[in-house]
Amino acid sequence: MSILVNKNTRVVTQGITGKTGQFHTRTSREYANGRNCYVAGVNPKKAGEDFEGIPIFASVQDAKAKTGANTSVVYVPPAGAAAAIWEAVEAELDLVICITEGIPVRDMIEVRDRMKKRGSKTLLLGPNCPGVITPEEVKIGIMPGHIHKKGRIGVVSRSGTLTYEAVAQVTELGLGQSSAVGIGGDPVNGLKHIDVMKLFNDDPDTDAVIMIGEIGGGDEEAAAYWIKDRRHRAPRQAHGACGRDHLGRTGHRAGEARGDGRVRHQGDAQPGGDGEAAEVRPLRRNREDAKDAKFRKGREPGPATRSREAADALND
Repeated sequence: MSILVNKNTRVVTQGITGKTGQFHTRTSREYANGRNCYVAGVNPKKAGEDFEGIPIFASVQDAKAKTGANTSVVYVPPAGAAAAIWEAVEAELDLVICITEGIPVRDMIEVRDRMKKRGSKTLLLGPNCPGVITPEEVKIGIMPGHIHKKGRIGVVSRSGTLTYEAVAQVTELGLGQSSAVGIGGDPVNGLKHIDVMKLFNDDPDTDAVIMIGEIGGGDEEAAAYWIKDRRHRAPRQAHGACGRDHLGRTGHRAGEARGDGRVRHQGDAQPGGDGEAAEVRPLRRNREDAKDAKFRKGREPGPATRSREAADALND
């Protein structure tokens, strides 16, 4: 098994006639079962044409009706990407994967609000994400396929490049991945860490999960607390905060694991009490010291500096 996508997924590419959409549709189609999975493209102005044998339809609804597509990947430029997401939601696809970067935040707020009010069951991955891959089955997105290997380690990350780094290291160890999911780093997006962690938790073919976050927002902490509530034990001292659920699956976040198990990233202060000031101050002081050192580098101390140093020596 896997999560989100597999060899039976049927994909429609929104933006298939653009340079980016064509390039990544072609490379994804060449990976594993891609020729069976990629069944349609959408461009209202080029309906009836095809891209390398993939038929192009006027709308996502038409593509779904004619081909059975259940998943969309969006390569539409930023100005029209939110509308493309909504079109896929209205067609009631199972999953929409938005690769597009630079979508206006207001557009995404409106789309997410409309999805909520509609009670949509469509899952949104992204925007500004690398996509999702189930190794040796299907690749939907911009990740390099050759670094992946089928295995039992799940990967979920906000960072695209760190997703690839984690995947490559897991592959080098001979372990492989069940699925690798890039959720995107935009402030308003679809699936969060906790959503993907729950999917991995329910997947019998996933034994462990690598969870990678970024500074900004509290999504990683929410997922870490969820993991903590379902673990048997966790190391008291570690570079990252780790937790195990009832099946022994593990989540990890870069930061600091304290004695009370709370997750921290140095200097990452969050509203609502997450990221305490006492933990932020040392880093700020180090940054200030570094700035002072950079300013002083290569400069001879002036009279004022020498006087201050002499005064400090007397006070020691």
